[in-house]
Amino acid sequence: MGFTLEEILWYLILLDSVSANIMVWFFPKWYEKKFKNVSKYFPASKGWCLWYLILVLWIGYALLRLGDI
Repeated sequence: MGFTLEEILWYLILLDSVSANIMVWFFPKWYEKKFKNVSKYFPASKGWCLWYLILVLWIGYALLRLGDI
């Protein structure tokens, strides 16, 4: 049983969205301190990170229904 390209990419994006949500909900000051230049252009927003996670889960559900995951 091998992994498809779509499955690998989805798991990587899922990991990214979960990491973003953990960072924005529990460690926002760390993000601003560690990534000063990036946080100016991409501020950590709870709403956007939550929306990102919802979209990734929705895409995962669609892939599951197609049988790719």
